Amino acid sequence: MSEKDVQFWDKAAQKYAASPIGDEAGFERSLARTRALIAPGAQVLELGCGTGTAALRLSDVAANYLATDFSAHMITLAQEKLESARQNGLNGQLSFRQATVDTLARDSARYDAVLGFNYLHLAGDLSAALSHIRTLLVPGGLFISKTPCVGDLNPLIRLAIPLMRLVGKAPHVTTFATASLEEAIRMAGFEILENERHGSRKSDTRPFIAARAT
Repeated sequence: MSEKDVQFWDKAAQKYAASPIGDEAGFERSLARTRALIAPGAQVLELGCGTGTAALRLSDVAANYLATDFSAHMITLAQEKLESARQNGLNGQLSFRQATVDTLARDSARYDAVLGFNYLHLAGDLSAALSHIRTLLVPGGLFISKTPCVGDLNPLIRLAIPLMRLVGKAPHVTTFATASLEEAIRMAGFEILENERHGSRKSDTRPFIAARAT
C-alpha cells in the first residue's frame, strides 16, 4: 500500500464515515449471510474495516473480533464509534488496529475467519493479498469477501479511475473481473463454497464469495 493511498483514505475518512450506505438492503443480506457462516466462538479478523460499520454489527458472533485498516484516521473514527457503542451496551470482544495484511501475516495469530468487505480491489497486488490471507487462516478457515470487480464495470468507468487517481480524486484500484477473482482465490489455496449477489440493483458487480482454506 503506497503512502499516497494512505494519505487519500486518511483525508477521506471523515466524509466516508458520514456517508450513508449505498445499498442498505444488500448490506443487510451480506451481514446476515456472514453471520450464518461464522461459527460461534470463532476468532475473526476483518481487513479494510474503514470506520467499523460492519465490525460493530458482526462482532457479537465471535469470541474475538479484530478489525483492521491501513488508515490511522479510519481507525480513530472506528474507535470513537466503539466507545459510543459500549456506552450503549455493546458486548463482545471487538478491537480495532491500524495494520496491513502483510504485517498481520507476520504475526503469530491465526483466525477461523478473515473478512474483507470492499477490500480486495484496494489491497494492491491481488495474488499477494490472497496469499497473506491464506497464511492468516487456520486449516479449513473461511475467507469471506465482497468487493467491486472493476473489470465487470462499463469500460468508460474503468478508464476514468486512473485519471481520477492522477488528480487525487481516487485511490489505486486493482482491476479484475469476477471470473479472474474466483481463479485467483482458488490459486491462493481456497475452495470456493459460494458466490452470491446481494445487491438490490439490476447490475451488481460486488460478488459475495465465501471460500475455505484447503
